Amino acid sequence: MKEGSKYQPLLEFLRGSDQSEVILTFAEIEALMNNPLPDSAKSKRAWWSNRSKGALQASAWMEARYRVEEVDLAGQRVTFRKPTTGYQVQRVGDTVLWNSDLIKALRLHMGLTQVEFAERLGVYQQTVSQWEKGAYEPTLATSKYLTLIAEQAEFKYGGEE
Repeated sequence: MKEGSKYQPLLEFLRGSDQSEVILTFAEIEALMNNPLPDSAKSKRAWWSNRSKGALQASAWMEARYRVEEVDLAGQRVTFRKPTTGYQVQRVGDTVLWNSDLIKALRLHMGLTQVEFAERLGVYQQTVSQWEKGAYEPTLATSKYLTLIAEQAEFKYGGEE
């Protein structure tokens, strides 16, 4: 995030929180930022989407390692949540067997859409979708590659079974 962004105070606030879930009203966010939220934030759920490109507001919560879980437009509040880190991890030797939950968690941790994640891995978006639905699992070679990507992204997936 660019220094001096009007969303910097939100980033700092979330970064300083040790809560796994933070619920803020739009008014509380505006008070933090000392700036009004744009009208689109109050009327369009899409404004709150967890996307990695072209959205300074999303950079604020994602850099603080939070995701928007719920947006209540009528009640004017938003729920930020830190992703879980305790996943069921199975291994064959030293190779992690990547399952649907783990793959989706890695993709979300990286702030990527299925299309962007697929491009990063050199696979089709449908492949990522099928992995995330549990329709099938990646090969051992792909699992090793996913582990490498996870390490580069500083994705922590917890203990072994």
